[in-house]
Amino acid sequence: MADEDVAACAAIGRHGAALITELSRACGGRTVNVLTHCNAGWLACVDWGTALAPIYAAHEAGIAVHVHVDETRPRNQGAALTAFELGAHGIPHTVIVDNAGGHLMQHGRVDACIVGSDRTTGTGDVANKVGTYLKALAAADNDIPFYVALPSSTIDWSMQDGLREIPIEERPAREVTHVRGRSCSGDLLEVEVIAPGSTTANPAFDVTPARLVTGLITERGVCAASRDGLLSLFPEKARTPA
Repeated sequence: MADEDVAACAAIGRHGAALITELSRACGGRTVNVLTHCNAGWLACVDWGTALAPIYAAHEAGIAVHVHVDETRPRNQGAALTAFELGAHGIPHTVIVDNAGGHLMQHGRVDACIVGSDRTTGTGDVANKVGTYLKALAAADNDIPFYVALPSSTIDWSMQDGLREIPIEERPAREVTHVRGRSCSGDLLEVEVIAPGSTTANPAFDVTPARLVTGLITERGVCAASRDGLLSLFPEKARTPA
């Protein structure tokens, strides 16, 4: 299973790196700025990851790439994990608060978004860490390509409507009411950050409709976020009930 995961993620990296290379050419060779959300690198998968695999592959091919890393509240997977990975790989990156992505897009500081997917419908809807949908909306408003990198194992071919059919986990309130971090002396601390007595809501994921997705980057190539697009890469799934 580990070997299969490495091979799938490496292939996702190759196909996604080709997209970044095209962006680099269109930008006259300047640094390509990619925005990502949550962690979908080698800490989440094996060796490569999904959303970060194209970035790693492009970097190793000599393409100048910079990553805007969403902090990904409330668990801060971007700030803690994605930033750690990119730093270890020597890839320039900047951690931004979750709500800054749209502003950066408006000012021409994002060339493409690449995110992962925890579950994908057979029609191209994608469920990813909460906040992904808002990035897709901002990307659409600013004519910025929004790609989703995923292995075919995340595709549920029986699902047609992600918004109605994909269950969304509601996580503990304490993830919202408290934050954990290091003090200046290096000690781990946990502090409360909201007004005492306030109620919270903590959905862990959201669903981005296929209409907002520029393309799906899979181990077999890049396709449109639609049933026809997916079947062009996975024709053997044509008999799966729609």
